[in-house]
Formats: sequence, C-alpha cells, structure tokens
Amino acid sequence: MTQNPTRPIDPLLSPPTPPTTLQFVDISYRIKLTGSSADAGGKIKRMLGAAPPPIKEKTILDGITGTAEAGELLAVLGPSGSGKSTLLKILAGRMAGSHGGTLLANGRSAGHSLSRRVGYVPQDDVLYPHLTVRETLTYCAMLRLRRTAAAAGSWRERAAAQVEAVVAELGLAACAETVVGGVFVRGVSGGERKRVAIGHEMLVNPSVVVVDEPTSGLDATAAGRMVATLAGMARRGGRAVVASVHQPASRVYGMFDAVLLLAEGKCLYSGRGRDAVDYFAGVGFAPGPYVNPADFMLDLANGVTQIDIQDDETKASVKQSLISFYNSILAPRAKSSVNASIAATLASSVDRRCPTSGDRGDVIRSGAKEFTRVSWLCQFSTLLHRSLKERRHETFDSLRVIQVVAAAFLAGSMWYRSSIRDVDDRLGLLFFISIFWGVFASFGAVFTFPQERLIFLKERASGMYSLSSYFMARTVGELPMELVLPAVFVAVLYWMVGLRPETRAFTATMAVILGYVPVAQGLGLAVGAAIIDAKKASTVVTVTMLAFLLTGGFYVEKVPSCMAWVKYISFTFYCYRLLIGAQYREGEMMAYLGKTMEVVEQVSVLMSVVALAVMFVGYRVIAYAALKRIKV
Repeated sequence: MTQNPTRPIDPLLSPPTPPTTLQFVDISYRIKLTGSSADAGGKIKRMLGAAPPPIKEKTILDGITGTAEAGELLAVLGPSGSGKSTLLKILAGRMAGSHGGTLLANGRSAGHSLSRRVGYVPQDDVLYPHLTVRETLTYCAMLRLRRTAAAAGSWRERAAAQVEAVVAELGLAACAETVVGGVFVRGVSGGERKRVAIGHEMLVNPSVVVVDEPTSGLDATAAGRMVATLAGMARRGGRAVVASVHQPASRVYGMFDAVLLLAEGKCLYSGRGRDAVDYFAGVGFAPGPYVNPADFMLDLANGVTQIDIQDDETKASVKQSLISFYNSILAPRAKSSVNASIAATLASSVDRRCPTSGDRGDVIRSGAKEFTRVSWLCQFSTLLHRSLKERRHETFDSLRVIQVVAAAFLAGSMWYRSSIRDVDDRLGLLFFISIFWGVFASFGAVFTFPQERLIFLKERASGMYSLSSYFMARTVGELPMELVLPAVFVAVLYWMVGLRPETRAFTATMAVILGYVPVAQGLGLAVGAAIIDAKKASTVVTVTMLAFLLTGGFYVEKVPSCMAWVKYISFTFYCYRLLIGAQYREGEMMAYLGKTMEVVEQVSVLMSVVALAVMFVGYRVIAYAALKRIKV
C-alpha cells in the first residue's frame, strides 16, 4: 500500500511537523490502594473510630526507559498486566494523574504542546457504528483540520482530499462506503475498523503515533497487514510509531525496528528487534532452534524457560528465581544500555545544531493551536450534522417504532370511543399518556452520555471540539427526531379514543405532549451525565419516575404532607394538569371532575407551563455541568 501521489497530505490544512524522536527516561506510575479499608470489615472499623489502615501503593511501571526513533516502529511486548497500555497512555499524554520520569522530544523536554501532535489510538475502537468509513473520516477532518484564510474558499474540498489521501494510504478504498459497525451493527472487518481509528489520527499528520493493541482479535494474516501498515506509516512519513503488540508471529516480529519488553512493570529489554535474541543469549537465556523470538521473549517475561521441569514446586521456584533475576540483573542492564544510547543521541543532536527547546516548542505549539482552532459555529454545524446522521438509526429503529405504535393501538383499543362523562376512564387515559411518555423518554435519554462516554472523552482529549458545541449540537439535533414518534402516538390515539374533537383541544394536547417529552428527556440526560454508569443511572431514573408517578395526582389525590412537595418537582404532575385542561372546559370541570378539582385548582395552566419550561432548561444545565466536571 502506497500513498496516493495525486492526493498528498495538504500542508495548509495539516502543517508538517519536524521528525520527532521520542525518548522516555525512568517512567514510573503507581496507584494507591486502600487495603482492608475497601472491604466491609474495614468500613465497620472506621465507623467504630478505629485508626484507618495505612495507604498502600501498587507499582504499575518502575523506571521504564526507551527511545522511539523517528521513521521507525517500536513494538512494546509483554504479558497481560505488565503495564503496556499504561506506558502508551503516558507517552501519548492521555494518562490522568501524575507519573514520574521525563519525556523528551528530539532531546528537549516535551510538554503538553506535544500531546496535541501525538496521534493516540486506544485498544477499543471508539467509533460511531452507523457512519460509513468515509463519513467517519470526513467529520473528523472537518473538526480537526485547521481552517486558514488561504484555504477558506475551498476548505471543504481540501478536507475531502485529505480524507481521500488517508483512505488511500491505509488501504480503505474498498470499504469506504461501508458502515463502520459495532457490537450490534454489522460493518467492516476488525482490521479495517482499526485502520479507520488510525485514520482519525493520520488526518492531522502527527509526528508520533501511539497505537494500543492494533492486532488484538485479528487473524495472523490481518495482523501482518496491520503491522505492515504501521511500519509503512513510520517510514514514509518519518513518524515515530509506538505499538503494543500481543503475541506477534515471527514474520510480524521481523517488521519491528525496535522492541521494548516489559514484565511486572519493569523493562527487560530495550533495543533493536534483531539484536534481542543475541542479547538474551549473552546473559544465559538462549532459545531453542526454530523458536519465534517473540514467543521466547514473552516466555521469559512470564518466568518460563525452555528447561523441561516436571515437578510443580520446582517450576514455581525456578519462575520466582527468574523474576528475581530479571528485576536485579536484566532490568538495570536494559536501563543502563538505553541511558547510554539516549546520551549519545543528545550529544549528536547538539552537534547537528538541533533547534533549541524554545524553537522546537514554538513550532509544535503553534501548529497545535492552529489545527485545533476550528470556530465554534463550524464545530456546532459539523457535530449537528453528524448527530442527525447517527441518531436517526437509533431514533427510528424498527423495534422502537413498533413499540410506540403498538402502545398507541393497545391504549386506543382499551379506551375506544370513551365518553367525556366517563370521568374515571378518561382521567386514567390522560394519566397513562403522562406516564408512558415520561418513562419512555427519560429511559431512552439516560443511556445517551454513558454510551458515548468513550467517544466523547477520546475526541475531547484530541481537542476536536469544545464541550459547549458538543452539548448544543446534541440537544438541538435530538429534539426534532425525538418529537416524531410522540406526534404519531397522539395522532393515532386521540381519534381512536374519541377525545374532544375540536381543533383547539387536539392542538393543545399535541403541544402538551411535544413540550413534555423534551422535559422528560432532560431528566434522563442529567442523571446519565451525572452518574455515567448506565446501570446505576437507570436505577436512579426508575426511583425518580416512581416518586413522580405516585405524587402525580391520579393514584393518590390527598398526598401526605411529608411527600406533598414532590409533586411540585414532578413533570408528570404538570403534564397531567395540562392534559386535563385541554380536555375539560371550566364549566365541565366543576360538573364532571369532583374531587379531581383539588388537583386542578392547586396549579394554574400558566404555572404548569412555566414549571415545565424551567425544568426543560434546568435539567440540561445540570447535564452540562455534570459533563464539564469529567476530567479529560
């Protein structure tokens, strides 16, 4: 696969950065554990006034040192739990919290500005499933590529050309019009989906690309193609590419320029891939004939040797001795070797009169500002267009449409041609409508932010857009689509049950439901954004809707004084009040409603409208504030 010569990376949209060699010295990372205080016994002891147990720490990374050369592919190998993903997040500037050690870019301190020019592809492919490959990359380009005065007139055409260049470079032309897909949506293959995720980062022409487990879940052939793609990206663009690779085949291992081997958070080897076997043979660990070097190294990292030992106790003893040997001999030796290499690199950098830290930082920093500074209006319009395209599949899902239409016909059959004088039945119908759309809308919205959390965090960390533009596009985009099904529901049910036939009454009923649904959605959005965990958020919404249901004025007319205040924050109560007002005139209320007049007289129509309007805005303000507190 070669880059299309007719569609090169556009320097106006994505300014080239100087080749960057990334060096990391003594990278360490630890997490705090609460020990026994995390269990029930520890909590009971604290409640009884006992002294809290000392805080323990777990070392994830312990003094990792290495180099990712410009134009080369560095493979990070190691067993599960060795700290590969943590190291990659630190190198990409995506690790929350503090870590020890130093990051150098071309021998100079790498600050936050470099993270804007590092492309990071996480292990999980966080992409919208219903968008095609080309649409996915196009929206990303419109959000990430800078818009300059020189390119203002043809910016969209230039962005489209940039997308085509990336599609050609990553070999995605054959599947460009296929949806990306996901767990429940059939789309492109796993390898193609991973290349789409890499294409996200390639659009901005990064100087360093960090990819976590790009071959996970792929067969040997697809894994080989993926690694070949990464190696080609490094060599053609002069980029430093860092990838953690799980169980590579021997021919895949041959594509690695450099290898970093981790075990229990320590570095056992860091150097050229072709020299690894000779290095381990020099310290007493020679592989057998015809052994995959990667398998041999991973066996060593797991404390497994080629010695055939039958006794389990002896095996455990040998493994423990090996791990101790790694920690005391191999890890320090690997670190000293890399430190010497870094010192030599720094010396040669000075001899070649590399730009000073201020010069290099200015180049990187200015580029970061320009390519991430897309206007708020452009962000909003792009996100709105993307939201409409993606959300339409979920909003008008066949099961969702069947659910609403079936509920309308079922309710219409139950209350078919009911009379205005059948007060109990008519009030039951109006309250059913309030309940159905309160629950349906709030439960549909509660999963919005928990489901999009990974995409939201990844895109925000990349500086693609501001929180305000995302939230406004999300709010504006969902309103017109989410109101279609309630309108169909009312249109079907209203005439089946024989509600008041006047145009004013029908219009008022429709307006109440269409205004009520966004309020109920707001509750779901606020709870989902505040809790993020979908299961916990749905539990909170269930309890909240149950409280609103019981105090809504239908089941219990004389609510106990200790619970009476709940109905004044219940949108179900206000919706029920407005629906009654739409169906019964003032004289009919006195004649038909009886005790229900206590519910009607407690609040006026104007007060109900104002209350729903305040809730519409208030819930969304809460949701925005909850999203803003999430650390990116």
